[in-house]
Amino acid sequence: MRALIVDDSRAMRALLRQILTANGFDVLEAGNGQEGLDRLASMLEKPDLALVDWHMPIMDGLTFVRTLRADPANAATRVLMVTTETELGQMASALAAGANEYVLKPFTREVIREKLALIGLTPAAA
Repeated sequence: MRALIVDDSRAMRALLRQILTANGFDVLEAGNGQEGLDRLASMLEKPDLALVDWHMPIMDGLTFVRTLRADPANAATRVLMVTTETELGQMASALAAGANEYVLKPFTREVIREKLALIGLTPAAA
């Protein structure tokens, strides 16, 4: 399986990469939404999963998700919004934009594994 992590924090990308690779994913990274879209455009096979931060420079995560979902070629990509946004309205906006699940920072490895299972990406034994 293939995943794209879109987050402006190198530390967060490294943590998510570690969790995902331990669960059988090949991982690509992007530092903002526009970079994420550029990565997607260059991929022959679309990722199974995108983990997206909300607050990023250049293009925020919500705009990324809306743009991702506007292209039918990305319909099968599952999206986890991974953010510090705790307001119910913000969560609803992310889900309405096309995110499949929502993960609040800080999180544990187990939370990521549970969310992967919820969206049908059962993780490999770690």
